[in-house]
Amino acid sequence: MANSRSGDSMTERIVRVLDTFTTERTMQTTTEIAERTGLPSSTAHRIVGDLVAAGLLERDEEMRIRLGMRLWELALRGSSALRLRQAALPHMEQVQTVIREHTQLAVLEHEEALFLERLSHPDAGANITRIAGRLPLHASSSGLVLLAHADPALRERVMSLPLRAVSRETVTDAGVLRRLLTTIRRQGFVVAPGSIEQVSTGVAVPVRDRGEVVAALSVVLPRESAPAPAVDALLAAARGIEQELRSGR
Repeated sequence: MANSRSGDSMTERIVRVLDTFTTERTMQTTTEIAERTGLPSSTAHRIVGDLVAAGLLERDEEMRIRLGMRLWELALRGSSALRLRQAALPHMEQVQTVIREHTQLAVLEHEEALFLERLSHPDAGANITRIAGRLPLHASSSGLVLLAHADPALRERVMSLPLRAVSRETVTDAGVLRRLLTTIRRQGFVVAPGSIEQVSTGVAVPVRDRGEVVAALSVVLPRESAPAPAVDALLAAARGIEQELRSGR
């Protein structure tokens, strides 16, 4: 791919355009995309036009741009995330029937917890997580499980950076975080009260594929709820998912 005068390739410019879309910002004008990417207006319009023609972006009647169905289709073809989600869903539903709160599946992606699926009961409490949303590894129960079982070099890199406080109870001290991750590996789950929202407690367990931790399964409980039933339900579900992944090969 040819480079621009600034040195970034066409692929990098396309990624910058796609990265302007978030779970909250699903529709934009091409001018807004140009402003958010820092690309020249003519370049942004050309890239957006090409992506619309390819079906990776779509343009509505008001000339606003959104992600295209073709992008979704391509992302799912042969995706390991799709395989994991399909294996997990029946067991997530079982957790849901017992716990009747938010049940979530997350993977490690670019040093963040990326959420592939979420099931929610109508009466469930507060939860900021969305499908395809991300949370810091140190500040969510799913992220803590993923970080605890991540490559040691990644763990050290995360702990060497400033640990942002998402709530007053988010662990922001590297020494405390290191001890917490050791505990998570030893006990096989985490209970994280108030790390994202003070009114909630996150509970998470690892999901393994042939011994390797590939995901975290979690629930978000009201702060006053006892976590033990959620831990039991999640551990049982994780075992079920692992069996599905083994038999699906």
